Amino acid sequence: MKKIFALALAAAVLMSLASCNNAHSMALTVMGRKSDMEKSYMKSVFESYERDSGKKLRLVCVEDGEFERKARESLSSDNAPDILLHFNNADLTALDVEDNFLYLNDEPWVSDLTDSALAYCLDGGGNLLGLPYWESSVSGCYYNKTVLDSLGLRPASTQAEFDTLCQALAELGYTPICWPGDGCSWMPQLALDPVFADDPELLEKINKNEVGYADIPAVTSMVSWINNAAKSGWFGDRHDYLDCGWGDISPALSSGDAVMTFIWDTWFYTDFTPGKYSVDDFALMPVFMGAADGGTYEGGNLNMMMVSKKSERTEEALDFLRFCAAPENYNEAFAGISTVSSFRGQNTNIQSKMVTDAARSISKLERVSTASTRVVGYNAEDVCRALISLMKGDTTVPETVRLMDHYRLASG
Repeated sequence: MKKIFALALAAAVLMSLASCNNAHSMALTVMGRKSDMEKSYMKSVFESYERDSGKKLRLVCVEDGEFERKARESLSSDNAPDILLHFNNADLTALDVEDNFLYLNDEPWVSDLTDSALAYCLDGGGNLLGLPYWESSVSGCYYNKTVLDSLGLRPASTQAEFDTLCQALAELGYTPICWPGDGCSWMPQLALDPVFADDPELLEKINKNEVGYADIPAVTSMVSWINNAAKSGWFGDRHDYLDCGWGDISPALSSGDAVMTFIWDTWFYTDFTPGKYSVDDFALMPVFMGAADGGTYEGGNLNMMMVSKKSERTEEALDFLRFCAAPENYNEAFAGISTVSSFRGQNTNIQSKMVTDAARSISKLERVSTASTRVVGYNAEDVCRALISLMKGDTTVPETVRLMDHYRLASG
């Protein structure tokens, strides 16, 4: 009797497992980093889709540190996700995009994408890789306009004007630029973006190791500028910039001790604490760091929803993307979120006045995030490690550039 009961129980378990697997196989699978999938706007659109369509989604949330490896493994198996969330960065090249994902050039929502969002999602051949669905920002030089006005100074429009501005502020007792050298590493990539975004052939050559940083004059120019700025006191004294971390940027700016910093607009709404000065005292101009005379802005990095070619329900996956790209649905998902619009019809998000006031300049000088995302082997921490050795006087400018190349080749 016990044997019969055990066999019946085993059969029931197998049936239960089969039912579970079947339920999963009948659901559209979306795979992404755990931290990405838990963003409020992602949860919102997932819930809206299930509510309105009556269909279930199977969400595969991978721990961040395991994501790239598990994405590669999944795409090479028989259990590839129907939709993968990924940034258009150097890591994406390891996923064999052309063989694994559909191009989305002819989707009905393409015309609703903003120019910068569309540009971010294109591959080298101009093919659209995914639906951008993420918070976006504009990185540039954010400056205290109230302080500049009180001193009779103006924002810069060329590298020479910026250098003159920094020197004037330093002579008046201000720290011109808050440079967070302790643990923050995004600053140099802003300078390097135009070097590679404006020259696709150069980007291809460095990724094939046909040239290195040492062969590119603009890279040496950037390193020289940072070296000169540090020595000239434009970042404050050595204690100011080598010990300045993420949590020190806000006090430096809100107190007026530092007048400018290279950062992005959403930071002012997530991490900035007002003091003597509030967000209303700040404005935006391009980044000038020795590599592009006219300056530059960095567009936001966007997570893309990419559709797997291996999916047995590509039409359902495309329908899901069309749902996400419908104005009523993305406006519901991004309501109240501080982000630059990725869609032309996006109107419930918050856009900073700093960005809208600089819209004409941004449209002229903004580049797609390129250095940190598309230069194979680029590692922001490694670049700043090389620069810190320069600031400490341990290396010269040419040695620092060679060190950056060494780190890049080791990472790539």
